[in-house]
Amino acid sequence: MTASPFPHDESTQPQQSPRPPGGAHLDSTAQIMDRITSQLGSQLSLVSLDGSRRPTPPALVLVGHGSRDPRALSTVSALAERVRELRPDLPVRLGHIELNAPLLPDTLAELGTAEAVLVPLLLSRGYHIKQDIPEMAAASSARTRVAPPLGPHPLLVETLYARLVEAGWRTRMTDAQRRSSAVVLAAAGSRDPESDVDTRRTAKLLAEYVGVPVVPAYATTAAPTVPAAVRALAAQGRHRVAVASYFTAPGRFATECAEAAPWIAAAPLGAHPAMARLILHRYDQAVAAPETSATRELASAR
Repeated sequence: MTASPFPHDESTQPQQSPRPPGGAHLDSTAQIMDRITSQLGSQLSLVSLDGSRRPTPPALVLVGHGSRDPRALSTVSALAERVRELRPDLPVRLGHIELNAPLLPDTLAELGTAEAVLVPLLLSRGYHIKQDIPEMAAASSARTRVAPPLGPHPLLVETLYARLVEAGWRTRMTDAQRRSSAVVLAAAGSRDPESDVDTRRTAKLLAEYVGVPVVPAYATTAAPTVPAAVRALAAQGRHRVAVASYFTAPGRFATECAEAAPWIAAAPLGAHPAMARLILHRYDQAVAAPETSATRELASAR
């Protein structure tokens, strides 16, 4: 029997870091100390060694894809708020490629000629990463850098595992249960072969985490589809198949993939704390990276 896809708004649920097999589990005290350390570091970053206040850091612009599903906007807005909580000094904006306001060009226009780092809420390389977002950035007056996609990364795997556990995945299994279990990693799909490489890398990392096979499958464009992956696993004797939702937020593709689950379906990644940490990691990477000659030429052309 298929679990009801996303029966709750995950952005409003208590977020807990489950204990992975053989991994360490942060208790509440450690989590509090981690939050205090992050906020203290954020405040200290505002002050130079001579005691003067440092310039405002480049704005962080979260770039969402956009969706007709109203849950998508509320989810990415909640994720943006989590980022603000972790880095209160950092200006955080939101812009969409399509379908939702504010659109990315409008967000960049509001920034004028200020510096900004665009962090795509996308999970692999593909057309939006390579074409759409850089072109929108180049057309604006803002001085921009574009961070890499969020995936693959261990923090995504941490979030995927947490969502599976919330949906009913057992953290402890007998050998017989493990032999009959598997996970389908449901992603959007892309014609770009590098997107498939990235998704397969995430599937491999998740398989190491859960200790059962993880098969990448796609909602559109690429193969196999989620139903095809489920059938292939059943033919191998793996009938306890969970669908892990490799989507940033709820939407049509995520819902359709969840409905194909023969056992349990996890909610999308959403506003999990690990997602907020990953966004800041990508932002910091982009800020620390040296400017390329292409970046300088683009800036001088504006």
